[in-house]
Amino acid sequence: MASIGTKTYEPTSPLNVSFIGLGVMGFPMAGHLAQAGHAVRVYNRTPSKAREWTQEFVGTHAPTPREAAEGADMVFVCVGNDDDLRSVVLGPDGALAGMKPGSLLVDHTTASAKVARELYSTARDQEVGFIDAPVSGGQAGAVNGVLTVMCGGDQDAFDRMRPVALAYSRAVTRIGESGAGQLAKMVNQICIAGLVQGLSEGIAFGMKAGLDMKLVLDVISKGAAQSWQMENRGATMVDGQFDFGFAVDWMRKDLSLVLDESRSNGARVPVTALVDQFYADLQQMGGNRWDTSALIKRL
Repeated sequence: MASIGTKTYEPTSPLNVSFIGLGVMGFPMAGHLAQAGHAVRVYNRTPSKAREWTQEFVGTHAPTPREAAEGADMVFVCVGNDDDLRSVVLGPDGALAGMKPGSLLVDHTTASAKVARELYSTARDQEVGFIDAPVSGGQAGAVNGVLTVMCGGDQDAFDRMRPVALAYSRAVTRIGESGAGQLAKMVNQICIAGLVQGLSEGIAFGMKAGLDMKLVLDVISKGAAQSWQMENRGATMVDGQFDFGFAVDWMRKDLSLVLDESRSNGARVPVTALVDQFYADLQQMGGNRWDTSALIKRL
């Protein structure tokens, strides 16, 4: 039984594709590519995860990123951070070493705009296209194939990758030149950080006031306070459930990218900086793997 939800696949010409990084996001994303009819070869730093994937989906696995990428029309990457990304893309065993001229490298890692531009330039020198394409929608979005993908790179490369990426997405949009996808993802995380903190304070306030907060959330979600966070995390925050979704450690990594970029471009993000410290408090409480909605536990 495949560990992904039902998805209607738009018809595309079958391609040889590679997927590097089979975490909570990459595992189902690669699965959707296989179920869409593409020939998929996967790589994961922990080989047992790659073997597990091939037991659930039609495809093969390779011992190195280079071997996974050999002969592929498109190579998709979804790893942890800038350093992880460089380790699987660059060097003698990296994906680029195995990629053929005219192929396309698509990076779904949430990383810096700097590394996106660096890899774009390196890939271009090898006649390989590169798209930075961070995603939003969390593990559930990956499983159900309804992610939102924010892309940076050349228009022709984007036009080639978009119909393929729709196997696991509901929206794939080019924001601008190389790095623009990563910058858009930073905007996304800035907005989420403020929303979750506001929701946490509202729920904590209402509980202190003795209100039935599930009823209150049901009422106000029909008005101007409505948000995805409220509809999907409000009730679980009231119940004290924080064992699903996007982990605190990963949110801190993302917010560090935001803060680094803001120092470079002069943007002022005082609320984001404050919420980043609140997440640091959760880490001190042992909440590294709690869902980001666990901000309410500070209150």
